[in-house]
Amino acid sequence: MSVTDPLACQSDAFALPDDVHYLNCAYMGPLPRVAEAAGVAGLAKKRVPTGISPEDFFKEADVLRALFARLVNAPDPAAIAIGPGVSYGVATAARNLPLGAGQNVVVTHEQFPGNVHAWRRKATESGAEVRTVVPPDGEGRGAAWNERLLEAIDARTGIVAVPHVHWTDGTLFDLSAVGRRCRDVGAALIVDGTQSVGALPFDVAEVQPDALIVAAYKWLLGPYSLSLSYFSPRFDDGVPLEETWIGREASEEFQRLVQYRDGYQPGAVRFDVAERSNFALVPVALASLELLNGWRPERIQEYCRALTSELLHEAAALGFGVEAPEWRGSHLFGLRMPAGVDLDALRDALQRRNVYASLRGSALRLSPNVYNTPENVAALVEVLREAVA
Repeated sequence: MSVTDPLACQSDAFALPDDVHYLNCAYMGPLPRVAEAAGVAGLAKKRVPTGISPEDFFKEADVLRALFARLVNAPDPAAIAIGPGVSYGVATAARNLPLGAGQNVVVTHEQFPGNVHAWRRKATESGAEVRTVVPPDGEGRGAAWNERLLEAIDARTGIVAVPHVHWTDGTLFDLSAVGRRCRDVGAALIVDGTQSVGALPFDVAEVQPDALIVAAYKWLLGPYSLSLSYFSPRFDDGVPLEETWIGREASEEFQRLVQYRDGYQPGAVRFDVAERSNFALVPVALASLELLNGWRPERIQEYCRALTSELLHEAAALGFGVEAPEWRGSHLFGLRMPAGVDLDALRDALQRRNVYASLRGSALRLSPNVYNTPENVAALVEVLREAVA
């Protein structure tokens, strides 16, 4: 991937100290300065509630939908729902999708549980099977895992619930191919985009998922306890998890709320969590999404690729294993340990040098972003050299 207008380092947009080498956005994204300020201002509104008008319950939420729709190329902001987390959006999808006895739900091995537990329950209640696609060991793992995923989707598949990139090591799944396969067999495609959307391009029009659900606190650089979900027209007549007042038609008319309406707001707005108009969290997410739409995911991906290219060459020379570029994200990838590396010693070395990354199984998960600098990467390289010395 290349871009004509490369993105410069954006470290000044964040408050990370210079001596903190934070390569762990897959754990939690730091708030940009403007998002922090927006949250403080939003929280301060509650000091004097007279400044909060009925319009405020709707206006910023609708702007947030529009910004997310733009980020993922969704056709209509009304197709975006605001929730508290991925499991909420997945549960909404599970409630509204049919699944019969003898069918199967396809998931990937060691997938994050937010996109698993609802399907296990639904399969048990329906007499269906959860089919887990396990990757092979050794070279060519990403390509072979993708092949196995496509092979697992058959005429009895009712639902495919997968990530865009795997949360443990960044393995990239070809969702365009998965989407085509789902449409061939009539299966619904539910995507957890938490570890990709914001840093890796995602095109709703190309992938055509039935639902795309993203927690805001990682690559969207937003607050905890907020998620954004795209729901396709398949869900336009769906039933929400909660019967909220704000999800009903004409809920903008506060004086007439007791004239109870049975109809919902159009599209996915009906699926919004109660009290979605959070005056502290929504402004944070809104400010970060404005930044991301300006930076653009393809430029963020290219920035991370350029930042880490020499690191990956050196890591390979030191004996660490890494997935082929076409089957991993540049923003999230795992280094698999060479023989003899003491994981406890590696953890201690990371702490001593203020390098923040995540050990997931036998892999060191690295997740850089636009605030990272060559100095951050150099500190990590010193740790890797020490680990194999």
